Amino acid sequence: MSKVIRIGTRDSELALWQAKIVQSLLEKEGHQTELVPVKSTGDLVLDKPLYELGITGIFTRTLDIAMLNHDIDIAVHSLKDVPTILPKGIVQAAVLKRGNVNDTLVFKDNEEFLSAKDAVIATGSLRRKAQWLNRYPTHTITDLRGNVNSRLQKLQDNEHWNGAIFAAAGIGRIGIRPDEAINLDWMIPAPAQGAIMITALQEDDFVLEACAELNHEETEICTTVERKFLNRLEGGCTAPIGALAYIKNEEVHFKGVLLSKDGSKKINVERSEKLGKHEDLAVFCADNIIERGGKRLMDEIKYSNKVTNVFSTKKLTEDQKKLFHEKVVVKSDDFIKISLNRIRPQVLKSEIENVIITSKNAVEALITNYSAAELQFKNIYCVGRRTKRLIENKIGKVKHAAKNAKALAEYLVEYIDGTEVTYFCSDIRLDALPTVLAENNIKVHEVEAYQTKYEGQKVENSVESAMFYSPSTVESFVRSNKSEAIAFCIGETTAKEAKRHFKDVRVAKVPTVESVIELVNEHYI
Repeated sequence: MSKVIRIGTRDSELALWQAKIVQSLLEKEGHQTELVPVKSTGDLVLDKPLYELGITGIFTRTLDIAMLNHDIDIAVHSLKDVPTILPKGIVQAAVLKRGNVNDTLVFKDNEEFLSAKDAVIATGSLRRKAQWLNRYPTHTITDLRGNVNSRLQKLQDNEHWNGAIFAAAGIGRIGIRPDEAINLDWMIPAPAQGAIMITALQEDDFVLEACAELNHEETEICTTVERKFLNRLEGGCTAPIGALAYIKNEEVHFKGVLLSKDGSKKINVERSEKLGKHEDLAVFCADNIIERGGKRLMDEIKYSNKVTNVFSTKKLTEDQKKLFHEKVVVKSDDFIKISLNRIRPQVLKSEIENVIITSKNAVEALITNYSAAELQFKNIYCVGRRTKRLIENKIGKVKHAAKNAKALAEYLVEYIDGTEVTYFCSDIRLDALPTVLAENNIKVHEVEAYQTKYEGQKVENSVESAMFYSPSTVESFVRSNKSEAIAFCIGETTAKEAKRHFKDVRVAKVPTVESVIELVNEHYI
């Protein structure tokens, strides 16, 4: 019996429309389906951090996670929103026949403002902004974000705006294209604009075969060329890039463009290749732009004067930095430095029945002092999934892991074997766990495994929010800075300390750096 294919989608009107199109096509082929609108990431049960899996897209991340968690079988996306490199384990299952590729100008009353010196155009797209200013350099561009309906409403409500730019496919598909609208044939669209993509798990042969029936080969060829061009140019930063490929007379025709953010500089390229001999078309065109000043222009965009608005109190990896939305300019440094202590041999002389480890630093201290063979603990209890993984890789099996120290204490009161525990901790630690255990007649032997040193610094005045990963990072930050920023916290324990200093405190859904980044992005999108 064939399984029901669960179709994951965002819950906006356009996303649901696209998902229903896929649903109807699959059902027409005889498959059973179910729509699954996905609102948020919820509880992650992934074994690896998001950046290790390659999960990067602002608009696709939630569905990627749901798929890797096996909550959905396929995901439906606007292909232009999908990162050029998909997460590990997820593949492109099909691309539907493309709709209108153009950008559309929705205007008020008439188009006379196009010939005027002063006009105000709304768009949240860097590509549309740059191309508009290249054509109309005296006009003003104002930011516009939100779903299609809310953007159209904002245009109607703002008396100072002359028009706003939309994807023709978006407003056409849900039937809300106004009469006062014209396609911008001169504007090169975003790579893969107008195309709907289906992704699935690489291992799911049934679903891949079902989706293959929906694939439109011509659209797949053209959007692949455009996305290869984008991938070749991107260079790790967001830039105004347009690309369009189409097939005519057995030839793949391509045109692409790279602009400066203000539209004052523009490098374009056009080229055609015979169908079947077009594999290097995207790379050739991208390299042509790079050689004609594109690299210098990309560097200008990448290193343009940006004002830092977010500060992370823990150094971020390059992969983690790539997860931030383009509006976020982040700096990071370690506000806490760790010094591992020498753990005296007397501590391990007799077999320790119950051990508590609440951080990776304590694990590092133990394995720095002793081999795994010397760390033969009967029962190991810990806090956090990552600490659990490290313990089981380096020391031994964990009997129970809790999400925070308070939860672990409550578990031990109920289920501990014996009446004593050895707690490997820092010189600075929260009182919750030992206090709860002591109150319930469980003796706690504290072993100072490492020292925590405050290394906070004064951040720039432009910083309007900070990212915190432990109560100590909060304390280190406020020693050198005013507590007027928004505090994005990795968990409730950190948030509790932050609330002592900050008015606006927000907590990530799950205790990972990537989840804190997602929280930051939600604020700035």
